[in-house]
Amino acid sequence: MKQGVGLTYYPVFLKVKGRKCTVVGGGEVALRKVRVLLEHGADVEVVSPDLCSELAGLAGRGEIRTLTRKYRTGDLKNTFVAIAATGDGGINRRVVAEARRKKVLVNTVDDAENSDFIVPSYLRRGDLTVAVATGGKSPALARKIRTRLEKEIGEEYKALTDLIGEVRARLKQQELEVDADGWQEALDLDRLLDLVRQGDKEKARATLLANLKANQR
Repeated sequence: MKQGVGLTYYPVFLKVKGRKCTVVGGGEVALRKVRVLLEHGADVEVVSPDLCSELAGLAGRGEIRTLTRKYRTGDLKNTFVAIAATGDGGINRRVVAEARRKKVLVNTVDDAENSDFIVPSYLRRGDLTVAVATGGKSPALARKIRTRLEKEIGEEYKALTDLIGEVRARLKQQELEVDADGWQEALDLDRLLDLVRQGDKEKARATLLANLKANQR
């Protein structure tokens, strides 16, 4: 099978809720990684002899666990995801080496070559998540594109996503099946978004249901 040119990463969303994620590093970069992990419900442990004030605050409130010392081999025990976010290349390489031995997914900040995954720039509207990545070539470009998308994808998309979820559940209860192509044809986004923006969710729901029933296979 011919591989796609430049396709080096398999896009996937990881479920980290309730799972141990270890961040090695205590500065601003580590803080950003910790915040994202916490937003997604991870059980976060930070390893660093020094913590920035925000990380210290998170630790003080019991939102994260900390090992306030230098990283040691063995600190990745029971870890699902590890992030090496120190300014010391030697320590970062040791974290990667242990992660490889223990089959732990690892990301090294600013070193895509030695990472199992990269973290995309993303925006969220409720359960709708839109991620942008450049294969590690330009995080700045990914952020720029995300910023542009934030202006185009407003909170109405959250309401529409919730509404579609409700309709899917209703169809399942009624044992009505609509295939993927039928859904694509039924999702008249411009019309549905206009109705949601106007606050007429009932009409949006009725419109979607009618479209779906018309596209049953």
